[in-house]
Amino acid sequence: MKPAATTTLSARGIVNRFGKQLIHNKLNLDIKRGEIIGIAGGSGSGKSVLLKTLIGLHQPDGGDVLLDGMAIRAISAHDRAFAFGVLFQQGALFSSLSVADNIMLPMREHTTLQADDREQIAAMKLALTGLGADNGIKFPSALSGGMVKRAAFARALALDPQILFLDEPSSDLDPIAAAGIDALIQQLNRSLGITAVIVTHDLTTLLTICDRIAVLVDQSLTIDTANQLRKSKHPWIHDFFHGPRAEGAMTARKVSHGN
Repeated sequence: MKPAATTTLSARGIVNRFGKQLIHNKLNLDIKRGEIIGIAGGSGSGKSVLLKTLIGLHQPDGGDVLLDGMAIRAISAHDRAFAFGVLFQQGALFSSLSVADNIMLPMREHTTLQADDREQIAAMKLALTGLGADNGIKFPSALSGGMVKRAAFARALALDPQILFLDEPSSDLDPIAAAGIDALIQQLNRSLGITAVIVTHDLTTLLTICDRIAVLVDQSLTIDTANQLRKSKHPWIHDFFHGPRAEGAMTARKVSHGN
């Protein structure tokens, strides 16, 4: 674990339901400044709903989300755009726009930067995510899956956000490309101090780069380090962290940590 840090985003008593179906029952979550925290859970547990709640795209049926002590519902969409960068599943780039135009879109909507400045920043963000500036003129259809995710990273970083939210960042990628995305998350966290919240079912991501993991099960959250969660007696949590894929991820973790 990293040294103790202040809490930057808090969820308190979050309740989400769809009709009569209760999805989240009074969830509490503190996200610490500068950490990488994973959110895991089974299908239908509401991982993406929780992410949307945390960034203010979904209003919960109960409870509050606080950013540095201020309720998210009281923060304008404009101000949230500077606080949160979001990488959506499959990248969600606009197919009709070039990569550079995708990255510059948040700048056009939320800043008064001139075109030349926007272009320079877009090139910088591409370089930051491991893509050459020459990729800016390409359209998403000309990129590989891993490159699409990196371009989407660059767009999420366009406004220098305080917290980066990543929804299944390594899904549909081959193991080498997925490992590259994990390394990129770590690099951005270490070099820029960005707080990262990762919604994923990828055990390698959860076990190798996350400081803590929040597991959604039985409409509640269990939050701890990977080592502590592996000691859990809860059947789902135990099976999740002790299955064949988990053991393979643990082996990769030991190799990456040099022990």
